[in-house]
Amino acid sequence: MTEKKKAVIAIGGNSLIKDKQHVSVPDQYQAAKETCEHIADMIAQGWDVAIGHGNGPQVGFILRRSEIAAKADGMHEVPLDSCGADTQGAIGYHLQQNLYNAFKERGIDKVATTVVTQVLVDKDDTAFQHPTKPIGGFMDEAEAKHREADEGWSVVEDAGRGWRRVVASPLPIEIVELEAVRNLLDAGIVTITVGGGGIPVIRTDEGVLEGTAAVIDKDYASSLLAQLIDADLFLISTAVEQVYINFGKPDQKAIDKMTVAEAKQYIAEGHFAKGSMLPKVQAIIWFLEAGGKQAIITTPESITRALRGETGTLIVP
Repeated sequence: MTEKKKAVIAIGGNSLIKDKQHVSVPDQYQAAKETCEHIADMIAQGWDVAIGHGNGPQVGFILRRSEIAAKADGMHEVPLDSCGADTQGAIGYHLQQNLYNAFKERGIDKVATTVVTQVLVDKDDTAFQHPTKPIGGFMDEAEAKHREADEGWSVVEDAGRGWRRVVASPLPIEIVELEAVRNLLDAGIVTITVGGGGIPVIRTDEGVLEGTAAVIDKDYASSLLAQLIDADLFLISTAVEQVYINFGKPDQKAIDKMTVAEAKQYIAEGHFAKGSMLPKVQAIIWFLEAGGKQAIITTPESITRALRGETGTLIVP
């Protein structure tokens, strides 16, 4: 019997929200449908797949609704960790249904499921001392200071636009439901997991889990998953077909293939932007340094061609 090939695919925000004109739930469903077609083609080639995804805008929408409902009608607000769980369920549903339909169309005997996934972070992670991720809507200074005093929020003034809450972005250290994910993958089930980087939880001194107000980078969590399940491939789907050096400059150049050493060199030279390409490349370096064989960065629609080596950026040890 041939050895099954295992891949972790981390799908970026553009796989779920195409642009600012297409943010409604039906629009998001349609964007997920297009991405799922490309993932189904990959699965048709014999890959067993775990899928991680972003959830930033979706969490933002839930928080916004929650804030508006609280102001308008005194409704209770939704804590950040519960927002993460809500998005895992809703985005998972979109991906599951679209994959089901794509499999049916291709005559593939497969099923996809979503695992609402908790990801452990270290309660002493230095990120908690320096929260940087803005979440939720804008507030005036009075409300911001009130929230800071009453609810222990960290707040910052955001470039003259008002005040916002900021939370920590700690590193993922353990996937709580890993055993379940492993068993599902071993059974050939396409598994949607670590959505939005996972629901951030800490372990107390008593050993119990508690949700915490934080945001985990979804590429870092997907990298950890790829390491722990010994994936043959870690694929990050994003808005650009290839990784570039000198991106956005007249001398920008696409990279077809790079090694870990070259990737580190490009990072040192400042080629990758902090909020976009840098965490993706860093996540891949960690995967490859932990024994991973290969990784690819490309757009959803280029996945099949990238697997054939025709496009995308291939990163190897």
